[in-house]
Order: sequence, then C-alpha cells, then structure tokens
Amino acid sequence: MINDPIKTFVTVVELKKFSHTAEELYLSNTGVNAQIECLEQELETKLFINSSDSSNHLELTLAGEIYYKYAKQIISLQDKAQEEIKNLTNMVTGSLRVGGSYTIGEYILPFAVTEFAAHYPGVEIETSIANTEEIIQAVRRNQLDVALVEGEVNHTDIQIHSIMEDEIILVVPNQHPLAKLPIATSEHLQDQVWILRESGSGTRAFSDKLIKEWGINVRKSYVFGSGQAVKQAVIAGLGIALVSRWIVRKELNAKELKSLRIKGKRLTRSFYLIEPKNQNQETNEVTEAFTEQLLGQDLITSWRKLTKKGIDL
Repeated sequence: MINDPIKTFVTVVELKKFSHTAEELYLSNTGVNAQIECLEQELETKLFINSSDSSNHLELTLAGEIYYKYAKQIISLQDKAQEEIKNLTNMVTGSLRVGGSYTIGEYILPFAVTEFAAHYPGVEIETSIANTEEIIQAVRRNQLDVALVEGEVNHTDIQIHSIMEDEIILVVPNQHPLAKLPIATSEHLQDQVWILRESGSGTRAFSDKLIKEWGINVRKSYVFGSGQAVKQAVIAGLGIALVSRWIVRKELNAKELKSLRIKGKRLTRSFYLIEPKNQNQETNEVTEAFTEQLLGQDLITSWRKLTKKGIDL
C-alpha cells in the first residue's frame, strides 16, 4: 500500500545507488529512475545531486534531505496504520484475568492494561492486586491467566519472563538525622527504626535479605500491608524504609521525603511476568497477546508517553 516512489526514494538514499535499489525492490534501473523523476516533478525540485548518474555515489540536495526525513515518517505511519487495521481484522476477543503484586500492580499494571485495551477493545479485563506470594498462588491455581510480580518465583509449573529492572532505594523522613548525609554506609543503618512490608511481599523479602547480608541490627520495626502505607509512614517520621523508586517518584519530586544512596551499592531487582504453563486455547490467544505486548515494548518509555497524555498512573 505504501506509495512506491516514496519507498523507492528512501531505499535509494539508504543504499546509495540506483542499481542496488533496483535489486532490492526487484525493479529495473529504468523503473527506479522513473519513480525518482516522478517525485522530483511532483515536488518541482531536484532530490539528488547528479541523480541521473546511477553509477556514482549519490548525495542529497537540501530539498532531498528535508524530504527524506518526512518520507521516513510517512512509511512509519503507514506501517502503524496497517498494524492497527490488522488488529481490527484479526480481532482478539475473550477475557483476561491479570494480577499484580502491590508495587508493580499499583504502578505498572494500570498503564500496561491501558495500552492493551487500546489495541484489543474486544477483550474483557479483570485485575487483582495482592502481595507477591498470594499472586503466585493464584496463578498456580489458574485463578489468574497472567500476572506481574516483583518477587522471586521458584515454581516449575509457572512460566517466568523478566520484563524490566526495578531500583530499590533507601528513603528517610526529611527531619531524620540521616537526611543530612550525602551518602549512607551500612554503619549508618545500624540501630534504626525500619518500616517494612508484610511477609509474602516481594519488597519485604528483598529488605529482609539485605538487612541480613549487611548484618544490620534493627532497633524496632513496624509492618504495613502496602507500599502506600510504608511511604506515608516514612513521610510521617516513623522510620526508614527500602522501597521501589516507582512508588515514591512523586514524593521525591515534591521533596516530601529524602532518598539516600548507599555507598558502593546500587540495589536492583527484576519485575516478572508470570503465567501457568498449561492453559486452554481460548485463554492462550488472549494471554499471548498481552504477553507479547509487554515483552515487545519498553515499559518505562510507554509509561512516559501515557503521562504526557495526562494519564497519571
């Protein structure tokens, strides 16, 4: 469907020779020349310097450089249009039960579902959010078709796909003595009051592991059942916490709390997409479409695009 002269022009620019373009597009040299001449007549300008000499290295005129930039966009838009039309003609329908553990479920899952719904409006979507262990068990019992979690998954009956990296950061109240430090060491974290997630949470498992590895003595701890509650407890001055950067990005920008780098350490973990290994055919079609969408895109880039549209997630 793409306008042949435009595609031919772009190919000539990228291959540098008319003869190579003819081979690539299965045209004759005369046919390539004719399409370029057609474009030049339509635009009333020359696109190439010495464009009639197919044996020499080609150079674009200033007009050619301008047209090349827009020709690439035209081809890209045409490809996107064809893909959307293909989605309409090969409509995926059915239902999708998708879950998420709290951090990824509250901050990543909404825009993943938003994008999926835009591409597949015929699919009914039901979402569930709980801690990592509860979500894993729901997938194992086939109560969820697919899920996003931040904790480690060690079950042979579950398929696991790593979809993005998450950074864990130390956050402290603005009035806390540690807030004055440019960087913290493991010694600074001794005998502090910690705000922790509940058992079964991926963030709790990550925090427990690090506290043990660093040999940190916890003077006192408070346990909360969501990242939102942990965040608010830190802001209120109750203690310090290790949290995903995702859940405190607004509060950091608003300077409602302080994040600290830990000397010599950058704390990261993976976010995972999980699904049962055995699914029925109807469920597979919808689940595969959702899985392919997540594995085929940069989630951070997609999130930024949605926030620019005013969708605050």
